[in-house]
Amino acid sequence: MKEKLKLYGFNNLSKSLSFNIYDICYARNAGEQRDYIDYIDEQYNSERLTDILTYLTDMIGATVLNISRQDYDPQGASVTILIAEGSVLPPGEIQLAHLDKSHLSVHTYPEYHPDTRLATFRVDVDVTTCGKITPLSTLDYLIGSFDSDVISMDYRVRGFTRDVHGKKHFTDHKVNSIRDYISPQILSLYETEDMNVTEANIYHTKMMLKDIDLQNYLFNTDVNDISEKKRKEYTANIRREMKEIFKCGR
Repeated sequence: MKEKLKLYGFNNLSKSLSFNIYDICYARNAGEQRDYIDYIDEQYNSERLTDILTYLTDMIGATVLNISRQDYDPQGASVTILIAEGSVLPPGEIQLAHLDKSHLSVHTYPEYHPDTRLATFRVDVDVTTCGKITPLSTLDYLIGSFDSDVISMDYRVRGFTRDVHGKKHFTDHKVNSIRDYISPQILSLYETEDMNVTEANIYHTKMMLKDIDLQNYLFNTDVNDISEKKRKEYTANIRREMKEIFKCGR
């Protein structure tokens, strides 16, 4: 193992991961659209989202300090968790440093298109940590926790820390691409695209599911009950929606 960088005092770097997923569904009429939104709203209510974030907190070796959560009318939910990542102070002493910067949050945005009969469920997850913990290790878990047709991820390291000789370090771990932290099995399912500014410690990766199994996109409908013509139409609409999101409307 490569020798660890010896730092002076606290590691003052903050590491932020913004993880956005889109799940698309084809609803044949307005009633199915509403039913899908209600279903998603129940599946990913604030209680379920809290469970996901608290498990993620355990994954990165942090401790939950406070949880704030809310469900919204007519739909959507938000959860914010303040976390502690440990301290260099001896046990029993006050431990407050950096707690204002270390947190997790998740927000859901179910919506549907008025013309194409497509419903889209968007989830935004933000993980900000300080010190030695990097949230990139949670990506496989986050992708697996949601039905992810399109994924957009941003990772940035801010601030600096010093080694024992007083030299500034603007990162404490090498990153070439966010994709390096995602399992090959998951990556094989997606088309990916990177836009990185390594000199500024800014990394962006987009992912779009390669194959469409239409049955997975139909709500309360059997694909065998749909004509071949309609199957092609539905599949084309779903793929177009995915590409527009993946290319940001281009």
